Amino acid sequence: MSNSPCFEPLHAIESASLDELQNLQLERLRKTLHHAYDNSPVYRAKFNDKGVHPDDLTCLADLSHFPFTTKSDLRDNYPFGMLAVPMEQVVRIHASSGTTGKPTVVGYSKHDIAVWSEVVARSIRAAGGHAADKIHVSYGYGLFTGGLGAHYGAEHLGCAVIPMSGGQTEKQVQLICDFDPDIIMVTPSYMMNIADEMERQGVDTRKLSLRVGIFGAEPWTDAMRREIEHRLDLDAVDIYGLSEVMGPGVAQECLESKDGPTIWEDHFYPEIIDPETGEVLPEGEEGELVFTSLTKEAMPVIRYRTRDLTRLLPGTARTMRRMAKITGRSDDMLIIRGVNVFPSQIEEQLLAVGGLAPHYFIEVSKVGHLDAMEVHVEMAVETPAGAMQLSAQALQTRIKSIIGISTAVKTHAPGVIPRSEGKARRVFDKRR
Repeated sequence: MSNSPCFEPLHAIESASLDELQNLQLERLRKTLHHAYDNSPVYRAKFNDKGVHPDDLTCLADLSHFPFTTKSDLRDNYPFGMLAVPMEQVVRIHASSGTTGKPTVVGYSKHDIAVWSEVVARSIRAAGGHAADKIHVSYGYGLFTGGLGAHYGAEHLGCAVIPMSGGQTEKQVQLICDFDPDIIMVTPSYMMNIADEMERQGVDTRKLSLRVGIFGAEPWTDAMRREIEHRLDLDAVDIYGLSEVMGPGVAQECLESKDGPTIWEDHFYPEIIDPETGEVLPEGEEGELVFTSLTKEAMPVIRYRTRDLTRLLPGTARTMRRMAKITGRSDDMLIIRGVNVFPSQIEEQLLAVGGLAPHYFIEVSKVGHLDAMEVHVEMAVETPAGAMQLSAQALQTRIKSIIGISTAVKTHAPGVIPRSEGKARRVFDKRR
């Protein structure tokens, strides 16, 4: 792009030899397995049920003998049953939506926050950022990990942070024009919304100070990258993370290569498994991405199944491996404007509203550059026609307040929603 990147020196581990990296991983993995077994009743029970002990790990490949962790484990032990430290050592709690009304909860110790800040700072640096930069953060602040994760990482690097959070698009544009940030951290779809507002206001994007956009929290394509770079005259790079493993900063695309996010393997050990059998797949094959945390204290995760489908690729800009673009998921979760949504969540709210039959389907599409979701339901046979709108509004309100996503609700007459003799098709995703 028009602005030349300014790279700061790498941390030693980023350019270490493969042997050095793997030795560190093995050392940290042993400590993590012992910490989880000794301090988490959940993991002690899981290890015992599988017939494994932390001492059984003699090489990295031995990790395949240990049990997986899933969202169900976090849900079944809601809210704090997965912690491996006393609550007095927890300094922050984040949460994301789960498959029921209960969120999946993650706790962080002071050490965890320091590690998280360091990997996000490393991510910003890999994107071409440095201490003299101003960073405009448009990820949401709150229980979602995006805003505070980006904020603490940027401050750790020494940047001046503009904690704008999401929404107020006109004000976003005003502050970008007035404050001259060098970097913006935001979802790619909302960046396109900001670009539309800039066009509406007649802003000349070539005169803006922005030179890098660090985009994550939702899948995006190379076509969207090209459009963002063309419209905003900046470099667009990908950041990857998930709250159960840490938050943003698990992996980051390097500006000099733009060839997929580099996984910070000194803190997060990746595997690719066959989503059906759970077997570890050879390097380069596509399957489900699994992570084991190597340095987390408050809530270590052992072989967490992300459900994201991708491949592990050799390192290029760094010694550590990269992950290819995520091609889909091995479960039925949708990501709508950065919010995790399961059809079962919609069903739960549907069944809580009077006047509606238990038949539904979900349509997801793009309206402009933003995701849009529409829930199709049908009225119960005995429901008066005049109550149709009230029932739709009640469902819409419940989905917004409990799941955290705005959606349209379209009602139909009894018998209209297609029935299935087998597994019902609940989701029609038209975004692709």
